[in-house]
Amino acid sequence: MQFRRQTNHQEEINLTPLIDVVFLLLIFFMVSTTFTKETHLKLDLPQAEGEPLPELVDKIEVLIDAQGGYSINGKPLVNSKLNTLMAGLEAVGTGLQKDKVPFVITADANVSYQAVVTAMDVAGRVGFVNITMTTKRPEGE
Repeated sequence: MQFRRQTNHQEEINLTPLIDVVFLLLIFFMVSTTFTKETHLKLDLPQAEGEPLPELVDKIEVLIDAQGGYSINGKPLVNSKLNTLMAGLEAVGTGLQKDKVPFVITADANVSYQAVVTAMDVAGRVGFVNITMTTKRPEGE
């Protein structure tokens, strides 16, 4: 009696669908990722003449929107109370030489003067010395 021998088929894994899924994930992440630094606050800066300062890498920036809300380095604070601003600046300023690090106040042109003075006062209390304010050039120049 003769038995037929079974032929050995080598099993393969088809990688084409896997490669398709990887490319789709790559395209999804490329499209959904933002590559620019965007500020979530829309500010209308006051105008002033003068030479612009070079862009500083190590700085602490306080943003004040038109309603008087504060943000420290782009992170909004829970409320606009003095104690909240002071706690936020103390948390950001830990481990820094406060007399060397620039403190930049960027305020909307329509914000109350009191909100800007409060930011300057808290910066002085926390120990920052090098305080600057952001402006833009007058239009038409």
